[in-house]
Amino acid sequence: MSYAQQPFITGSLATPMDRPLTLAVLGAGARGSGYADLAAKRPGQVKIVAVAEPRPQVREAFAARHGLPEAARFSSWQEFADQPRMADVAVISVMDSEHLAAATVLADKGYQLLLEKPMATSEADSEAIATAAERNGTALAVCHVMRYTPYTKALKKVMAEGAIGDIVSVQHLEPVGYFHFAHSFVRGNWGREEESTFLLMAKSCHDIDWLSHIIGRPVRRVSSFGSLMHFRPEQAPAGSTDRCVSCPVEESCAYSAQRLYLTGLRQGGTKQYFSRIATAGDLTEEGVRTALEEGPYGVCVYRAGNDVVDQQVVNLEYEGGVTASFVLTAFTPLENRHTKIFGSRGQLTGDGRRIEVYDFLTERTTVIDTSLDGSSAAEGHAGGDEAMFNAFIDALHGGRPELIISGIEDSLASHRVVFAAERARRSGAVVELKR
Repeated sequence: MSYAQQPFITGSLATPMDRPLTLAVLGAGARGSGYADLAAKRPGQVKIVAVAEPRPQVREAFAARHGLPEAARFSSWQEFADQPRMADVAVISVMDSEHLAAATVLADKGYQLLLEKPMATSEADSEAIATAAERNGTALAVCHVMRYTPYTKALKKVMAEGAIGDIVSVQHLEPVGYFHFAHSFVRGNWGREEESTFLLMAKSCHDIDWLSHIIGRPVRRVSSFGSLMHFRPEQAPAGSTDRCVSCPVEESCAYSAQRLYLTGLRQGGTKQYFSRIATAGDLTEEGVRTALEEGPYGVCVYRAGNDVVDQQVVNLEYEGGVTASFVLTAFTPLENRHTKIFGSRGQLTGDGRRIEVYDFLTERTTVIDTSLDGSSAAEGHAGGDEAMFNAFIDALHGGRPELIISGIEDSLASHRVVFAAERARRSGAVVELKR
């Protein structure tokens, strides 16, 4: 049976399927490949049938890994979209600036969509994607994976049981990690706003969305402050050069690309995730050396031409007077997010794994450990990647659309808050959201 002759999801999404759900992956980078690998764990329910990726080496490696024929390999999402419909679902993990065009075109062609965050790089574009999804009856899930983690589910349960009473205020920190920030937001794809988007959207729309999910109220007012303080040419150490491989002070620099990517190559662990991206999957000494000498990941962090902020504070006021403060910073170890929720009857402290509940009446602390395997934020978002992907697949394959808890309405609402926060940062004003 040709792709054009395959039966695809049509009509009610509440109808279970009697065949595997077919997926096309658009963008075979870290995110797209990660979702494809999760699909490979469920051969009875999911089948990868196509890939679109502009980098030939990455595209061919992905195709070989998932057994895709030549006719199912495309050099761009546009080339893929020009074909008759090939799958039930399109996983959109292309660059942020391409989300609007890809999502609207593919929704109009009848694809269900798994859309990597952020939805788009402007509020108008995000709204246009929502309109396209609604127009076509598209099952669209945004990859707000933090909503799906075992930790979040446990935290929501504790809150619903009244363990700390009513939420009064929240403190939430995203410690990006110094080498993660240098990799992704200085040297990498998200270092310049004109090529991607502003930092709060690129990195922390997760967190703003998560806060709304936990607090359960709409945001009414927002203020924000932040700037690019450190990763600037004037902060470069004396005697440093344009690339780490030729820099005489490289060994004393905390942001050495050589140290990061060679450590990842030789020792594995979290840093290997970044080494794999820097080398486009060529995890060899030669691959790393070539990346350091020729690619963007070998450039001095003080001369990379980045312009996104490296620290930011966002203050939020929710309906009913609940407040939250959110801090995003590059200058930490790579570790889990930290949250304190202050309630009328107690305090909850969490780190993405462990929840501690202090009861004002009994003066006792209850500990809930939701750890899975000790993985870091760079390795599956504490189980969120897999849980989100499985929920999306179960929703479509099993006819249970209610399993999608990061749908278009909630995602658009939290994106609007992020755009408002950036307007507040740039203007220095308190921004009110429309009711």
